[in-house]
Amino acid sequence: MKTGIVTGSVWSTKKVKGLTGLTLLSVETDRECIVAADLVGAGEGDLVLLTFGSGARVGEEDLPIDAAIVGILDMQEERHVRQ
Repeated sequence: MKTGIVTGSVWSTKKVKGLTGLTLLSVETDRECIVAADLVGAGEGDLVLLTFGSGARVGEEDLPIDAAIVGILDMQEERHVRQ
């Protein structure tokens, strides 16, 4: 799993039948920009939780997706441990 910020929407007029009706969003992570299927109703500027591979298809095994937004995060706390 990764976290990221939704930066916008993605539209496609031609796509496989399995993607019809899915909202696709552009998400900026630490190192890359990802297009993910939105399964929770996220919007631009939201901090989101992303999952990939078979985890992106849990409960929706027939979806042709590899990245999914599965949560909208209220807060993210980072702690750095000194060694």
